[in-house]
Amino acid sequence: MATKPTTSTTSAQDSPARMCPRYEHAVQILGKRWTGLLLNTLLDGPCRFGELTTVVEGLSDRVLSDRLRELESEGIVKRVVYPQIPVRVEYQLTEKGHALKPVVDAIHLWAEDWIPLRTEAEGCPALEEQPEESTQM
Repeated sequence: MATKPTTSTTSAQDSPARMCPRYEHAVQILGKRWTGLLLNTLLDGPCRFGELTTVVEGLSDRVLSDRLRELESEGIVKRVVYPQIPVRVEYQLTEKGHALKPVVDAIHLWAEDWIPLRTEAEGCPALEEQPEESTQM
């Protein structure tokens, strides 16, 4: 019968890397399909539900509703109801949501360098509108 060793033979290098729980949660939120496109759209200003479905092509009403609810529960998006007839509802980024602008901008820059366009007709209007910044060191 084999006996268990009394001293540990594993080192810190042998143990699996632990993921920061904050980073993991952030990736779980931001990594969901459509979330990045919604954040990018809302960075331009408040939008109504129908405007979001028009801008983000292929996004179903059900999934949009789910994503907005999730982002609202995380404090990234705020739902604003205007008491008029008919009721008007807009979605806008909170301070926490606006703090994601550098992240979205960084993804734009990365995509510009690394993601080829299928045709020349495809363009990135968000980048074309921004002034050139040097990101290389």
